[in-house]
Amino acid sequence: MNKLKFILALSFWFLLTAVACNRDDISFESPSQLLRFSADTVFCDTVYNQVRSETYAVKIYNTEDKDVMIPKISLENGSSSLYRINVDGKAGTDFTNVPLRKNDSLYIFVEIAPVANSTEAIAEDRINFQTPAGNQHVTLFSVVQDAEFFIQTDSNQNVLTENTNWTNEKAKIIFGDLTLEAGKTLNIQKGTKVYFHKNSGLKISRNATLNVLGDLNEEVTFRGDRNDARYDTIPKNWNGIAFDTGAKLEMNYAKVFGGTRGLEMTETQANIINTIIHTHQEYGIFAVNSTINASNLVMNNCGEADLGIFKGGNYNIAHSTLANYWDFNSALPGLGIYATNEYQNGTALENGPLTLKVNNSIIYGNAENMVELKQTSGQTFTTEFNYSLLKYGGKANYATSNSIKNEDPKFVNYFTQKLNLRVKDDSPAKGKGNQAVAAMFPLDIVKISRTSSPTIGAYQ
Repeated sequence: MNKLKFILALSFWFLLTAVACNRDDISFESPSQLLRFSADTVFCDTVYNQVRSETYAVKIYNTEDKDVMIPKISLENGSSSLYRINVDGKAGTDFTNVPLRKNDSLYIFVEIAPVANSTEAIAEDRINFQTPAGNQHVTLFSVVQDAEFFIQTDSNQNVLTENTNWTNEKAKIIFGDLTLEAGKTLNIQKGTKVYFHKNSGLKISRNATLNVLGDLNEEVTFRGDRNDARYDTIPKNWNGIAFDTGAKLEMNYAKVFGGTRGLEMTETQANIINTIIHTHQEYGIFAVNSTINASNLVMNNCGEADLGIFKGGNYNIAHSTLANYWDFNSALPGLGIYATNEYQNGTALENGPLTLKVNNSIIYGNAENMVELKQTSGQTFTTEFNYSLLKYGGKANYATSNSIKNEDPKFVNYFTQKLNLRVKDDSPAKGKGNQAVAAMFPLDIVKISRTSSPTIGAYQ
């Protein structure tokens, strides 16, 4: 047995020595062909002042049937570059004599840790490759934003204790919860971007007021802090904006997406106009015994429902488009509207009267019945659906007036990646809205007049 172990050990060392010698005998030549790259441009995520980005990778391929030595790989801006690279496991800005085996590849890892010199700037650099076959490069590109940070810690509860005005000069980055103190007002001016880290949110306390003051093409944006395009279509990147009892919301030209619950309201008064809310794990709007007036509201892609109404309240929805083509989890219903008199508040089941009026609006999507209503015995339950286009299933239990049922509205594109809930020219919604209702909301969400032949929905 000992003799056998000795022979095996000896064989192992002979093999190891042979491999090592073979490695040392490798002869690397100068490339005679251009290198091939997995990408000629690396578009990094939008990053914030002095915050390191995620890491991106570029692959370099040697397509020749020989081992080559790349004479030089370097960042064009050298040590002054905002980017940092790692070539085959080594960090730096300048690399010489980089070996690459025949028909093999190696990775270059890229990240950026920028310093913002303006509100929003472009950070561009190149990874240059010098070989006898020719000079090549890979472009590095990123948008850098100046930012103001709000970070909740054990010693900092992250509370706005005074009336506050946010402008678009700096993006707002929120870690944890940011709370607006009771009775105070937060004004958010047009073009402001508000980003939330994972499991973070904004809380509007009792009797406090949030005013979102966007404009067309200068919307106020609420989203997760991962700006890479793929995160535009993923829910649950942040929690949402929560309103306590007696809080108020004025929201004009906002985009709210990628959270768990976009707007969570408890006995809240809200006016929401010209706003897009999409891609939330549970609800776009979750409302408990609240009063909401909404017009030119566009919603899509929410797991439970675009609008969830609990414990009644008063809701007026006009010239809005509530689509829902939820496809992340088939166990969730993906409704347009869910409304009930009930609310489970901890161990207590609470009830309240409901009034819901929907005019000149589209409620459509994948579910057989896009509106689900649950009335509680003994509670007022008043609903109106007038001059609207509805996905109206066999179990629908609500009355409609002058409405269109189960006809495809023919959206331009309801996929979140290229969301465009305008309707095509041959849509059954074209010119079918009530003119008296349209007169109260004379401009659509992109400021096109609808006073003549109004189209059902948020877009004329």
